[in-house]
Amino acid sequence: MQTYKAAIIGCGNIFPMHAVSVQRTEGVELVAICDNKPERAIAAAQEFSCKAYTDYQEMLRTEQIDVVHLCLPHYLHAPVAIDCMKQGVHVLTEKPMAISLTDAKAMIDTTKQCGVTLGCIFQNRYNAGTLLVKEELAKGTLGSIKAAKCFVTWNRSDAYYSASDWKGTWEKEGGGLVIDQAIHTLDMLRYLVDEDIAYVDAFIANRGHASIEVEDTAEGVIAYKSGLLTNFHAINYYSYDADVTIELDCENALVQMVGDNATIKFHDGRTLMAQRNPTENFDYGNVKSYWGVNHVKQISNFYASMRSGIAPYITVESAYKTQEMVCAIYQSGKEGRKIYL
Repeated sequence: MQTYKAAIIGCGNIFPMHAVSVQRTEGVELVAICDNKPERAIAAAQEFSCKAYTDYQEMLRTEQIDVVHLCLPHYLHAPVAIDCMKQGVHVLTEKPMAISLTDAKAMIDTTKQCGVTLGCIFQNRYNAGTLLVKEELAKGTLGSIKAAKCFVTWNRSDAYYSASDWKGTWEKEGGGLVIDQAIHTLDMLRYLVDEDIAYVDAFIANRGHASIEVEDTAEGVIAYKSGLLTNFHAINYYSYDADVTIELDCENALVQMVGDNATIKFHDGRTLMAQRNPTENFDYGNVKSYWGVNHVKQISNFYASMRSGIAPYITVESAYKTQEMVCAIYQSGKEGRKIYL
């Protein structure tokens, strides 16, 4: 079996999800870690028994890296990914792909020009509930989707934002609630509908934070070319991180998704359920529980797809469609009009 040499750039909060997953993935060796804060890079390298760098360019020159994982602030995803890919390195980046559609398109163009693989993390597509509903939609048992909605009500305090030098800014985070928290739920809904979007009509505002320039409130309609209208509502000034919810009103059933789980109530009285397997534990360390256990599944699939020469389960083209939707939400919210895709 071919062994891939991997490196991780960025040792922030999401770093353990990648480091632990890489260590547990067969045929992958974590050889280097890079962070611009020397103390973080050294501590992480010691924990995972690899080399520490503060300059990713030096790391690429020194080590024979096959794959780079990007756990960086949003605004750095595109330039660093493109730089790495131009040096023949495959890239797996945390969401979002980028903070602009132009940058995301440039990333995809670079993969084609350089013959490398690019992936973007949307681990919640591996949730038990998501997999069940996607399977039933594909089989046609649910019939057509008549309407759909999703809700995200989480909490991010002013202290959460003040502790960061990039979150809460348009320039570096690319937005707030939508691009950082609600993006996963919006991605799942778009992925389940799996149709071409006609337009987005959205409202965004900051209603609960004194220290940020981006939105903490978003609601609106995502309209599909088939005529289907889907609705979303999201805030991050709630009292706690409530379970996200998605509902699909289908021709043959009502689908209700709460957190990782799903219940499908067919109109003929049958019920299908999917719940996270309680024995499916994966210790990433002291990380946020709502990130789930599925990073390792997507990361393992990413390497397996490269080894077999087939596309990964979550393609970068699919991630781009979510990027397009997110950018349209922001444009619509800022300009106060429908944005046609």
